[in-house]
Amino acid sequence: MLALREVSKSFGAVRALRGVSLDLTPGEAHALAGENGAGKSTLVKILSGVHRPDEGTLLLDGEPVEFHGPADAQAAGVAVIYQEPTLFPDLSVTENIFMGRQPRRSLGRVDRRAMRARALDLFARLGVPLDPDRPARGLSIADQQLVEIAKALSRDARVLVMDEPTAALSGPEVERLFGVARSLRDQGCAVLFVSHRLDEMFALCRRVTTLRDGALVATDVLADLTPDDLVRRMVGRDLAALFPKQDTAPGEVALKVDRLTREGVFTDVSFEVRSGEIVALAGLVGAGRSEVARAVFGVDRRDAGSVHVGGRPLRPGSPTAAMAAGLALVPEDRRQQGLVMDLSIERNIGLTGLKWGLLSRAAERARATDWAIRLQVKYANLTDAVTVLSGGNQQKVVLAKWLARRPRVLIVDEPTRGIDVGTKAEVHRLLSELAAEGLAVLMISSELPEVLGMADRVLVMHEGRLVADVPRAEATEERIVAAATGRPA
Repeated sequence: MLALREVSKSFGAVRALRGVSLDLTPGEAHALAGENGAGKSTLVKILSGVHRPDEGTLLLDGEPVEFHGPADAQAAGVAVIYQEPTLFPDLSVTENIFMGRQPRRSLGRVDRRAMRARALDLFARLGVPLDPDRPARGLSIADQQLVEIAKALSRDARVLVMDEPTAALSGPEVERLFGVARSLRDQGCAVLFVSHRLDEMFALCRRVTTLRDGALVATDVLADLTPDDLVRRMVGRDLAALFPKQDTAPGEVALKVDRLTREGVFTDVSFEVRSGEIVALAGLVGAGRSEVARAVFGVDRRDAGSVHVGGRPLRPGSPTAAMAAGLALVPEDRRQQGLVMDLSIERNIGLTGLKWGLLSRAAERARATDWAIRLQVKYANLTDAVTVLSGGNQQKVVLAKWLARRPRVLIVDEPTRGIDVGTKAEVHRLLSELAAEGLAVLMISSELPEVLGMADRVLVMHEGRLVADVPRAEATEERIVAAATGRPA
């Protein structure tokens, strides 16, 4: 249905793609694998008309075709769900879905009733209870992603490209999305599925094309591969353990949260995190995990309850006070909340070192150089804008920014969202080493293997309440999912 033949693309001196070929066939889900920077996003943007190849050919139904822009690709039946949602924040969910394609009534007026009814139908098909009239601003990453999926489905696409669509979704949400993808596949759509989650590739797709450093490594039938085989194709080497968790003896209580409440969001949440301990906060999207973290750090208000750091009470509603007490927060949305995308790598890392808004250039450079080396950030120049980095390296910059303050407690929300398996192992190793050095880590994650592999204890939330505290030795996928969905274990 859609194919690439010997496609190459360069950006200045950087060869993003080098002679890559790919076939997408009707009724098949095809995986695209590779580390961050392997060329996956460039390939997706060529399929979607955002970029034009420097060399090679794009074929639609066997005939050469040129997409001069996204509109051409959309007219040809290609719909893309990008890794980072691209919504208009001040427009409603419905308006975002039908932007530029609003149904019309007489005299060219927008038929808002028909548009809303169609949005409700799309959400019913996805099985999600989103309000079509609410503005996009304030939606969680997961809900923004679902709006993007509804937008793609509304185009009746023949080719559906899914670029990290599940990065912020938990188990049940992923299964719901997969149900939609399988239905589209069975109806004759060609699906290209880009993900860093290997288990999802094996669950959904028949074939996989692997890229490394912009070049094609192989196209294989997934049934003929093991996950280790695929990892070796991606990284060009055997990978050490994905979850290198070190055993540590927990120390004193570093963070104590007592009966924390925000009306309508979460209620009566109490827990402790000790030095040297990694505590995971698990639950379904919408359970209130990120909201608890933001209230602990002071970004969001709290209506009741208290937070103590190192035995001292923390003033509510003040991130500055939280930082001074030794708290650090790596947010879920690194691009919107963790980084200033137009600033340089060194300036982003230096932001948490400002005193009265000042930091010497020499201190900023030394701070950035030290932590960029320690976290193995891949960059050309520290003065480059952080936006040029891959997603995994952007995540490392956010971590570097906070670790440079040497906090007592690190709250990290979805630490490996949208990053490749090699970088994921590096982040896990770093968290384990930091805990072994005495840092208290509160980790929020939607990936159950990550929760089970890295946590000393698992706290489970359901509909705004803390419903389980499970030690590592007793934590199983079944028990965590049962608690997260409100069922007895």
